[in-house]
Amino acid sequence: MRPLLCSFLLLFAFSLSTKAPVAVPIPKEPHHHLVLENSYVRVFRVSVPAHDATLLHQHDVPYVYVALGPGDVINAVAGKPEARMVMTDGQVGYSDGGFAHVARTDSGLILNNIIIELLKPQGRPRNLCAQIVPGAEAAPCGITLADKQKSYFIEPQFETAEMIVDQIQIGPKAGKLGTIPQTESLLVALNESEIQIDVEGQPTRTLSPGEVIWLQAGSLETLSIPGKKSARYLQLSFKDSGASARP
Repeated sequence: MRPLLCSFLLLFAFSLSTKAPVAVPIPKEPHHHLVLENSYVRVFRVSVPAHDATLLHQHDVPYVYVALGPGDVINAVAGKPEARMVMTDGQVGYSDGGFAHVARTDSGLILNNIIIELLKPQGRPRNLCAQIVPGAEAAPCGITLADKQKSYFIEPQFETAEMIVDQIQIGPKAGKLGTIPQTESLLVALNESEIQIDVEGQPTRTLSPGEVIWLQAGSLETLSIPGKKSARYLQLSFKDSGASARP
């Protein structure tokens, strides 16, 4: 009887040790660093060294991600076959969330990106001038080759019921661009880009690659580039936050 009991206890202990790992929330995953949070977004800077891996972590809400430099990652979603993701510098992606995964850098490339969690319901996404969401409805894109050659160029990426995402390029000849955004907006400086931003009543700020800033609806702002190279940034504009709708 005693050997049988010992065998049962050993089998029970082994089953406990082989249980599937529990996914951690993103803020507790050590490769994800929170850089901004408000009622619309939580923004994380993600950096995974070569030949490393994240912990199994949970994505509960929709999110946008953008690559800072090229990436080559194994995406191991819990309960699904592993998939390889090869990303180009500045590539934008969108996910509905609702899964847990591990990201591994088996290829030897460092993973650097920005993840923007979207805290309000988004509805069905629609591609604009870029194919961001596979299989999503696409809207006509009116961008021409002449548009792309301008010093200030906006390429709409995709939209949801809640927001629109644009990728914007500023050339050295653009000078200072003054604007008053009609909605709350998030700006993300992309790789090898520096953007100087003057917001009325605030100190001048220069965004380096991967840095972000939140802009209030109705605020007067001026954008320029401090160097002689073109700069790119991603802009997420939130449709229900118009200045006219604020008390």
